Amino acid sequence: MNALIWAATALIITGTATFASLRAWRGWLDLRRYQIAQEQEARRGTVEPTPTVRIEMADLKERLRKLEAIATGVDL
Repeated sequence: MNALIWAATALIITGTATFASLRAWRGWLDLRRYQIAQEQEARRGTVEPTPTVRIEMADLKERLRKLEAIATGVDL
């Protein structure tokens, strides 16, 4: 019975770590897509990003930072 509890606990921990890593990966991909889109806009002639874009970028960076902290197991 004790071995079953340990196996279930290990499975839950592995699943949680995998889920957190996947969320962090998706957040990083979202950030990169956003950065690439911003670079393309800058090349088209839009030099100065609008305040809304800056807020969104800061929000994505903060979200990514939190997801990476969750993935590494750091308490915020």
